[in-house]
Amino acid sequence: MNSLISAQSLADQLDSPDLVILDASRHLPAAGRDPQAEFAAAHIPGARFLDLASLTDSQSSVPAALPSAPQLAQRLAALGVTPDMRIVLYDDSAVKTAARAWLILKAHGLKNLSVLDGGLAKWRSEGRPLHSGEAAPATADPATLPPASGVATKAEMLTNITTRAEQVLDARGADRVFGSGIDPVYGGQNGRIPGAHNLPFCGVFAEDGTFKSPAELRDAFEAAGIDMAAPIITTCGSGVTASVLLFALHLAGKDDVRLYDGSWQEWEADPDTPKEHGPK
Repeated sequence: MNSLISAQSLADQLDSPDLVILDASRHLPAAGRDPQAEFAAAHIPGARFLDLASLTDSQSSVPAALPSAPQLAQRLAALGVTPDMRIVLYDDSAVKTAARAWLILKAHGLKNLSVLDGGLAKWRSEGRPLHSGEAAPATADPATLPPASGVATKAEMLTNITTRAEQVLDARGADRVFGSGIDPVYGGQNGRIPGAHNLPFCGVFAEDGTFKSPAELRDAFEAAGIDMAAPIITTCGSGVTASVLLFALHLAGKDDVRLYDGSWQEWEADPDTPKEHGPK
């Protein structure tokens, strides 16, 4: 199953019995949007609402941490999703949260995953059908999922500052990474993990909101100072747009990549972590 699916290809498969579509929309608080209400108003036919905003591990010290394996298993079961299904994820979010959902499911061992290229905006722009109302109820038995893999901890990030074994790539805007004022999203000081490179997540998309080609993606990462032959850890403010870069790296053929899930929100809050501020 391809990791990226076009609106046309999805439309051709809407009636496939092994296909499930999940709305993974989630918004920044400042957006003032209710993704569940928007789903009820208009969604791709047959889609189910993932409620990505609540899919975090509240027992973790990491802000907005990936869900635990049992938590994810329960959520998927409540939606009638089993690991053998083909899962298509989409969003209608400015921060492209379908990639975060893809990362969560992949980290917990699910394999048949695709992201709708261009999201709901692309689907709408092509005049494709939309349904309203809540999704039809469907349940399944919870699967046994493995703990999340491919996630870097703060302790590992601290070690990496010395070893530089993995490149660090920050998905936030350059003003937040290289500025010295207050972070406009989460508060605290702007800045970066020492040695981090920067590619704002919007740089992996074409003008119509679809992902750039693999060759264009590789060019974008290399222009940001990334050696595509060496391993990478992606980071951002809270682990959401870092997932976009991780997914884009996957599309570019690179999978020796991890996510620093705590990201700048965790790093900046710790007075003992080293930080860089201002121009590189």
